[in-house]
Amino acid sequence: MLKELMYTGLGGALLFKERVEEELKKLEEKGKISTSDTKSFLESLKTKGENEETRLKEEIKTAIKEVIEELGLATKKDIEEALKK
Repeated sequence: MLKELMYTGLGGALLFKERVEEELKKLEEKGKISTSDTKSFLESLKTKGENEETRLKEEIKTAIKEVIEELGLATKKDIEEALKK
């Protein structure tokens, strides 16, 4: 389920990116925006997307750790320690 959710989010992001690029190209052709402004804007979107991806990954890790704790599941570390004893 998580995998499908992530793929859906990525698909939506790619669709959004394509639409933004199309609109920026139209504005460039009409002379309402420069090529350098377009590149700058797209780079800004890319950076924000990468930052959001990092933040989301951390939130998912935290949520998974909380679920593991709530369910009382043994972690790899717990198992390794038990095997050493």
